[in-house]
Amino acid sequence: MRFSTVYCISLALFSSALAKRVQLDWEIGYVQINPDGENSRRGIGINGEWPPPVVHVDMGDTLVIHATNKLQELTSLHTHGFFQNGTNYYDGAIGATECGIPPGGSFTYEINVRQTGTYWIHSHNKAQWLDGLRTPLISHPPKEVHKYDEDMLVMLEAFYHREASEIEDQLLSTSEATRVSPFHPYML
Repeated sequence: MRFSTVYCISLALFSSALAKRVQLDWEIGYVQINPDGENSRRGIGINGEWPPPVVHVDMGDTLVIHATNKLQELTSLHTHGFFQNGTNYYDGAIGATECGIPPGGSFTYEINVRQTGTYWIHSHNKAQWLDGLRTPLISHPPKEVHKYDEDMLVMLEAFYHREASEIEDQLLSTSEATRVSPFHPYML
């Protein structure tokens, strides 16, 4: 009994020694984007760049994102698929778990990484993720259980030639007469 207790405590101390604080300073603001090469328009980037950088963490790490909102409206960050047990105030769901970051304001998200896999971070206000405020979040396990030759990330996304704020009502409409595919010539 004593051996297993000492072993568990040692393992916990060793694991916490390997864990790190991954700190990111994100200025969320407007940038010009043109992902399809057909239509340059205003989008949302991080630190003046689009697409935002992929975030890599290891299980056991603490992900700290210092977010400053340079947009003209509220914004937030939601770590999609990450459990927020006991830290729902970092969940990023405006109107449900937080008020959102006001224009010119800042907020620091501190997320304990307790799971592995590929997730994404995106805005949870209106449809800002359609304008570019989204990026993959990859949480690596302490030890890979499979061997593979290559790890490839493929992001599939919709790109609209008009800003989300211009087509949001149309995309969310329950009326067949109003809801037209954004790929319809009217929307281009």
